[in-house]
Amino acid sequence: MEITNNLKQIHKNIVSICQNAGLPSNSVKLLAVSKTKPVEDLEQAYQAGQRAFGENYVQEGVEKIEFFQAKHPDMEWHFIGPLQSNKTRLVAEYFDWMQTVDREKIAIRLNEQRPVDKSPLNVLIQINISDEESKSGIKPADMMAMAKIIENLPHLRLRGLMAIPAATHDAAIQAQSFSAMHKLFVELQQSLSNQRIDTLSMGMTDDMTAAIKCGSTMVRIGTAIFGSRN
Repeated sequence: MEITNNLKQIHKNIVSICQNAGLPSNSVKLLAVSKTKPVEDLEQAYQAGQRAFGENYVQEGVEKIEFFQAKHPDMEWHFIGPLQSNKTRLVAEYFDWMQTVDREKIAIRLNEQRPVDKSPLNVLIQINISDEESKSGIKPADMMAMAKIIENLPHLRLRGLMAIPAATHDAAIQAQSFSAMHKLFVELQQSLSNQRIDTLSMGMTDDMTAAIKCGSTMVRIGTAIFGSRN
């Protein structure tokens, strides 16, 4: 019951933030970050109406997808963690979205390993917007080169950008990073106007408000839905 109530509250918060920012109330999609959480928690979230789930660990994600695929085929699975090249096949075969593309090698392998009977894998380019050495992602200046590579891979579909800015409670710094991401997102949309570039994945439990105000179209929320990580 707690997960159901948490989801209701988060949806209310998202609508409220959108209204305050003059945005349509349905302009932000909620991705439930379910890493380390048992299938019982995901089932509860599903029964409350949640359909999109994000996993950070390949094997754990695959096990959950296999568990639910016959029961709830409308669940949408996003891979949101760093990906080693020896794990690309599982992501290509099982997931609907890959949000953390940051290397040409990864993109090429995902394209080669995507089953031909599945629709193209939706991908986001991960940008290291805070230039942190410990974080994955490409430099903003390399975005268009990566986009051109993905554009020529028929089994991938570029949908936009993703970022995990440096953690801070300073709203001004949050806004700075998210505004820079939105600027890149608009640049990508304008450069690839023939593509469906519609997803800017940024904002988590602690910085969701700033992210939405700066144009996020997808927030990745874990703790506020499922509680602290196991």
